[in-house]
Amino acid sequence: MKQSTWIIVKLLIFVVSLGLVIYGQRTTGKMELGIMLIGLTGLLGLLYNYNQKYV
Repeated sequence: MKQSTWIIVKLLIFVVSLGLVIYGQRTTGKMELGIMLIGLTGLLGLLYNYNQKYV
């Protein structure tokens, strides 16, 4: 894929992951904890992808 396409995909993943974390944090329960963990996994995946070129 082109570089600009990857940037758009990463931006979408970031927005969705951040939205999941914020939504899960507003309420309490096991389901919301799972939603937050999915969002956190997305954010950590993006961070891993960013740092991969420096390792």
